[in-house]
Amino acid sequence: MIKNFVVALLFLTAVMASTTQAAGGERLKLATTTSTENSGLLKYLLPYFEKGCGCTVDVIAVGTGQALKLGANGDVDVVMVHAPSLEETFVQQGYGVGRRTFMKNEFVIVGPAADPAGVRGVRDAAAALAKIRERRALFISRGDESGTHQREKELWNPRGISPKGDWYKEAGQGMGAVLTMAQDMRAYTLTDLSTYVARANQSGLEVLLAGDPNLANPYSIIAVNPQKAAWAKFDLAERLTAWLCSKDGQRLIGAYEVKGTQLFLPTIVSGG
Repeated sequence: MIKNFVVALLFLTAVMASTTQAAGGERLKLATTTSTENSGLLKYLLPYFEKGCGCTVDVIAVGTGQALKLGANGDVDVVMVHAPSLEETFVQQGYGVGRRTFMKNEFVIVGPAADPAGVRGVRDAAAALAKIRERRALFISRGDESGTHQREKELWNPRGISPKGDWYKEAGQGMGAVLTMAQDMRAYTLTDLSTYVARANQSGLEVLLAGDPNLANPYSIIAVNPQKAAWAKFDLAERLTAWLCSKDGQRLIGAYEVKGTQLFLPTIVSGG
């Protein structure tokens, strides 16, 4: 009697698990940047796609460098990143296909209101970083090969500056954590504007430089190449790409605001 009950219970449990899995549909693994996660964009955006496709998107929020490594290893199905030079290499090496740039925001330099390096009023980001180095004002770097870190390194390099010394700290952390460190240490940092706005009440930092064309920050989505990873859910990744580039996806991206501020600009004018 007990044995039959146990068998029946195990059978019922298996049926319920199978039904739950079927109801949930397919799962798409997305490696993306901490900025799209910290800004709240994905929590707002992805449920619309999931409802339409009957699937679930599992988000892994890391720096762009790590996201591309996950894609190259076939550990995810699609990547959403913001480092054009790394993206191009990823595609050229055959790891990704169908790269589409679908939205943008900008990087800004933030720091303490006292502005000990005199960055406020400077319009050139590379010149602002040079002033920070000259004054040996404390600067917190992502230091994690993220898209933000890549852009920071590009801004140091034109002037041959080697950002080393006690004034330069590499955090190896995501953007939210770096903003917290910069606040606590009254330091400067480079951040995407979306994460800063989403955390502005907590950051205790001011935007000291914005608007430099060299601080433009485009985001792209790239499906993992099924010829490199046969198990990658390429069709589902393509559906996500197409939706983000569609009129509905672009409209939703443009409509997303935090504290009355639009955080991302859609870049596909026609809406696909």
